[in-house]
Order: sequence, then structure tokens, then C-alpha cells
Amino acid sequence: MDDRLVRVFASGDSVAGEMMRGRLEAEGITAMLKGEGEGPYRAGPVYVWVPAEDEASAREIVAAVRSGAYALDDDADVEGVPDEPAGDASSPG
Repeated sequence: MDDRLVRVFASGDSVAGEMMRGRLEAEGITAMLKGEGEGPYRAGPVYVWVPAEDEASAREIVAAVRSGAYALDDDADVEGVPDEPAGDASSPG
């Protein structure tokens, strides 16, 4: 068994790193987030690492995310989210 980890994603945005880690984990790939985005100040680059055996699949997912393949259409019906805002958006209350 190969215990090595490989870096499959890097970003200067810690939220992007968290989201990529979440996407990989949603696809069944164990992912670890490391970098300056940890801790109370969350500034600087973050890196997502996966087991070497999952590298090819992880890179395909990263490429799909970057291409927009996981993006929702404006008309997408998201479970639990209403299609139209409640009330009239033009009135303040």
C-alpha cells in the first residue's frame, strides 16, 4: 500500500480550498487541507492533498470543477431552496 500524499489543488483562497476538499470527499476521495489558510487568520495559500492511489480521480474532479461541470444552472431546482423569494423583493419589509 502506498502511503504517500500528492497535492492536487492549490489556491490563495482558503474558501476555495475548503470547497475543493468537500467536493473530493463528496466523490469518495479522502482529502486533506494544509497551508496558511489554517488557524485563526486564514491568510495565504492552501493546498489539497489526497492519497497517491486517488491522484488520477482527484485530478479529474479538480479539472471538472474548474471547467464548471459542477456549476448549477440559474434555473436549477435545488432541494430545500425556494424558486422565488418570499414577498416582494422591491419592498423593504
